[in-house]
Amino acid sequence: MFTGKLPECFNMLSSLKFFDISSNQFIGTLPPSLIANLTSLEYVDFSHNKFEGSFSFSSFSNLKNLEVVGFISDNDKFEVETEEPRGWNPMFQLKGLALSNCNINMHKGSVVPSFLLHQHRLKKLDMSHNSMEGDIPTWLMKNNTMLEFLSLMNNSFGGVFSKPFYRNPNTRWLDMSGNLMKGAISKDIQKFLPSIIRLNLSGNYLEGPIPSLIGDLSELEILDLSQNRFSGEVPLGLFTNLTRLEVLKLSNNIFHGEVLSGNLSFKLRLSILHLDSNYFSGKIGDLDDKRSILSGPSLLDISNNFFTGSIPGWISNMSYESELVVRNNRLGGQFPCGTNSFTFLDISQNHFSGSIPSCLVSESLKHLHLGSNAFTGSIPNSFCNLTNILTLDIGNNRLFGRIPKFLGELSNIRILLLGKNEFSGNIPKQLCQLTNVSLLDLSSNFLSGSIPGCLQNINRPSYQAFTDVDHFSGPSSSYSYRNPRNSWFSMIDHPYEVSGLQDEVLFTTKTLSYAYKGNVLDIMSGLDLSCNKLIGYIPEELGLLTRIHVLNLSHNMLTGPIPVNFSSLANIESLDLSFNSLSGNIPQELIKLNTLAIFNVSYNNLSGRLPEMKAQFSTFNKESYKGNPLLCGPPLENQCTIQSLMIQPTNEERSHEKWYNMDMASFYGSFGSTWFVFILGFIALLCVNPYWKRRWLDFVEECMYTCYYFVCDLVWKPL
Repeated sequence: MFTGKLPECFNMLSSLKFFDISSNQFIGTLPPSLIANLTSLEYVDFSHNKFEGSFSFSSFSNLKNLEVVGFISDNDKFEVETEEPRGWNPMFQLKGLALSNCNINMHKGSVVPSFLLHQHRLKKLDMSHNSMEGDIPTWLMKNNTMLEFLSLMNNSFGGVFSKPFYRNPNTRWLDMSGNLMKGAISKDIQKFLPSIIRLNLSGNYLEGPIPSLIGDLSELEILDLSQNRFSGEVPLGLFTNLTRLEVLKLSNNIFHGEVLSGNLSFKLRLSILHLDSNYFSGKIGDLDDKRSILSGPSLLDISNNFFTGSIPGWISNMSYESELVVRNNRLGGQFPCGTNSFTFLDISQNHFSGSIPSCLVSESLKHLHLGSNAFTGSIPNSFCNLTNILTLDIGNNRLFGRIPKFLGELSNIRILLLGKNEFSGNIPKQLCQLTNVSLLDLSSNFLSGSIPGCLQNINRPSYQAFTDVDHFSGPSSSYSYRNPRNSWFSMIDHPYEVSGLQDEVLFTTKTLSYAYKGNVLDIMSGLDLSCNKLIGYIPEELGLLTRIHVLNLSHNMLTGPIPVNFSSLANIESLDLSFNSLSGNIPQELIKLNTLAIFNVSYNNLSGRLPEMKAQFSTFNKESYKGNPLLCGPPLENQCTIQSLMIQPTNEERSHEKWYNMDMASFYGSFGSTWFVFILGFIALLCVNPYWKRRWLDFVEECMYTCYYFVCDLVWKPL
């Protein structure tokens, strides 16, 4: 945690060989004079500080013993300049170089450093996260036959990738992800990279099929071809020949075929398999060797494809905790129970049916997505054991009954989606205990009663809850390629990150259903109680939900005014109160809501002048207010006059109102009181007027005789 500027007195240490100040808080610029006098320097690492400004790499030119240089910047304010002065020649021969996120030659056309043309002993080279342009620098591998590690990820290198590299038997790591490369993978790639262990070509524009000879890369442990334009069928050798393969990512391509049909064989180490977002089809087959269950993938993602059939039993019988995502396919039937304990399970947007299996519940489960299926029945009582659950999505099914009170005891939960089911009864006040909930959806059910005012307590997560990155993304797998005998290269031996699963949910915002996933869920918050049978006033306490972005109370039977303290919803983007029986004015204070993009109060009983056309309210048109004939002022055509502000609804207007726009409590009260007054008046009349009292008693007596003879005729006539 050292801070401040780096003291220039270091330049007096002429015998210094090892200079490592990485992972501190140093600021300011790096003066060239600091380095020039350190003629004995062999190793220098300035990574992970807060340096700013430009640094000229030519400052190292006279350091003939220099072997390792590390600049890994954590901000965008640091630049490494390598082209000045022109024609400078280095006296050193580097073995390791890391210039990551250093804006290399940002003001010189973002070219590849030319001094690398003179380097022939490089073993590890990391120039990732820069803005370098031009063709793929194939000469790097030609000039450095001992190059083991090469990372050029997240640059702007283009060109055709068909035969980009010279044969290099020593290359173990190659990361060209996040560039602009085109073309296809060479059919004889095994000749160019015979010893490759980790190959990452994701995030480019590569196309064509995967060559079948890729199965001859016998040392391969990680292969990432995701986010390209690859097509065709996946070679069988990827699953059978590569016995060392641990991670295979083919996501977001145009692959097709029945890749998981037949008898599967997960050889030895395969632990992470991503096949999501392609055009794969067919059924998921059984394992050809039941013993291979022990070595099956611990993370399997086949979402957004066209798989059919049911989930085979081996998936639920692995002997360790695993993660499974089969979202958005055509799978159906009942989900099989087994011995496996899932930590992340997403089977949403399929055709699974029957009751929700209780066997899915385990203390290790953190993310459970069962939405958009055909599950029936009630919420299992076993859900009370989901003590570590963070995301629970069971929306858009056919579940019924009351919402269990024990859901309020799941204190860690962040996302609770119960909408589009057939739940009935009141909203349990126990849900108010879920102070960490950021998304709560109870919409499109048959919930009744009033809105609990204590819902103000939701969406108040602690600092720890917001900083726990595991809440919304699955664990990422890291693999570190490190030589324990030579710590001099440790500064560029960073882990090879294999991104894990991301939480993804559907939530209605601004009248549309959006998919929110990953880090966005850390800041997104909303409450949706729409399309129910809720009655009563809107609790003023909801105005204390200052973090909330979406509030939807539409299509209910709510009455009373719009709470004035809704003006405190400082982060609100969408506020929908339409199709209720709200009355009174629209509070003028709502013009303070500077983030409001959607505002809908249509089809209520609101009256009076609209808020001034200022700030966000200047963007709302008359569609936001229609169905309220007593509202006036721009953007409506109704002009505000004394008469219009005092006028009441006409009989014709009342006749066009929906039945649910009537205040039923007032109706029943007035109806009962009217009859009570009528009966009292009738009794009083009989007491003070003997004539009408006699007439009434004669009428009652005549009715009694009539009923008596009528009953006698019915009983005795058949006899």
